[in-house]
Amino acid sequence: MKVILVNGSPHEKGCTYTALCEVETALKNNGIETEIFWVGNKPISGCIGCGACRKLGRCFAVDSVNDFIEKAKSADGFIFGSPVHYAAASGAITSFMDRAFYSSGKFLKGKPAANIVSCRRGGASAAFDQLNKYFTINNMPIVSSQYWNQVHGNTPEQVKQDEEGLQTMRTLGNNMAWLLKCIEAGKASGVNFPECEEPIRTNFIR
Repeated sequence: MKVILVNGSPHEKGCTYTALCEVETALKNNGIETEIFWVGNKPISGCIGCGACRKLGRCFAVDSVNDFIEKAKSADGFIFGSPVHYAAASGAITSFMDRAFYSSGKFLKGKPAANIVSCRRGGASAAFDQLNKYFTINNMPIVSSQYWNQVHGNTPEQVKQDEEGLQTMRTLGNNMAWLLKCIEAGKASGVNFPECEEPIRTNFIR
């Protein structure tokens, strides 16, 4: 079993990475394979709604999104991490997830996911709620922890002093490992993910 941890910060080894590493350690201690995937610090295009992904099976834009999707096909779970910018997730992770979920959500569907956020002081719960919405629209079980998944600090060294935040990260990793093992045991007993109906799309025009 493998979990991909996505670092949505422009800083490869900053506060978000520090939090993800704590989750990663817990996962590894439970025998789960991991990979930290950095979205990078180069521009990531937002979705332009062109619909090319329906024909190509991937997003037409060339950046880290398609690299992630290739890895996601064989992954069993996901942790998405972001710094808090103006009480919201980073622009990079937002564009990244918009395109990943819109173009290739079928490769994520049914797989457990969670997000973690890193902030200096405020805005963590708003960013946390924002990222959870990607999972709830894509049939993905959300893994919880003992508190909202946030760490506080302006540097990696300060994050390491946030004992409660780091414990929340470890609990999240343990809970993710437990759920993955439960899903594996269920599949071995013939319990599979439910078949979904064809989507019904309506609007409010009468």
